Amino acid sequence: MGKRDNRVAYMNPIAMARWRGPSQSAGPTIQDYLNRPRPTWEEVKKQLENKKKGSKALAEFEEKMNENWKKELEKSREKILSGNESSSKKRERKKKRKKKSCRSSSSSSSDSSSSSSDSENEEKKQGKKRKKKKSHSHKSSESSIYESESESKESGKKKKKSKDETEKEKYIRSASKKRKKAYPEDKPLSSESLSESDYEEEVQAKKKRRCEEREKAVEKAKKKKKKQHKKHSKKKKKKSN
Repeated sequence: MGKRDNRVAYMNPIAMARWRGPSQSAGPTIQDYLNRPRPTWEEVKKQLENKKKGSKALAEFEEKMNENWKKELEKSREKILSGNESSSKKRERKKKRKKKSCRSSSSSSSDSSSSSSDSENEEKKQGKKRKKKKSHSHKSSESSIYESESESKESGKKKKKSKDETEKEKYIRSASKKRKKAYPEDKPLSSESLSESDYEEEVQAKKKRRCEEREKAVEKAKKKKKKQHKKHSKKKKKKSN
């Protein structure tokens, strides 16, 4: 089976148009346009006159409208001018009233200033009296507070001294008893023979003991932390292995 021949013959459009002949046009031709009916010169003059008459009527109508508009403008101007005059009169009246009120207020202010000056002088005198009373009461209260504070400080000092003296007496008695037991043949020691240096030495010894105990406790805590850290590191190594 061979291929189908789909070729089409070429047709020259110019040759086809010549073969068909001239086309029949439906509209008017140029000759028809040139041969159209035209008006004469007289008819043209009449048309121009009619146009001028129409324009005169429009001009008359516009003139009437302008006159009416001018009248309305004059009326509105008169109203505005009358309103401005009335507003200016009102402003003048207000200014006069303000001047009168200022004069009356100045006179009243002068009277009030004289009365206020008198009242201020009286108030100042009363304020000075009150301040003197307050300062006197404040000074008396401060003196009483100072006396109470001084008394409380003196009482505290006396209490401290009494405590120190009782502690010294107790220490002297205990030391005398210990010496009697250790050396019964010796004479009993008086409170004057036991000096304050012995008491201070014992206090310092107690302080040293406390410091040593604290240092031992700190060292024990450090050792415990080191042991715990070693155990924890060993456990980590075992887990990793």
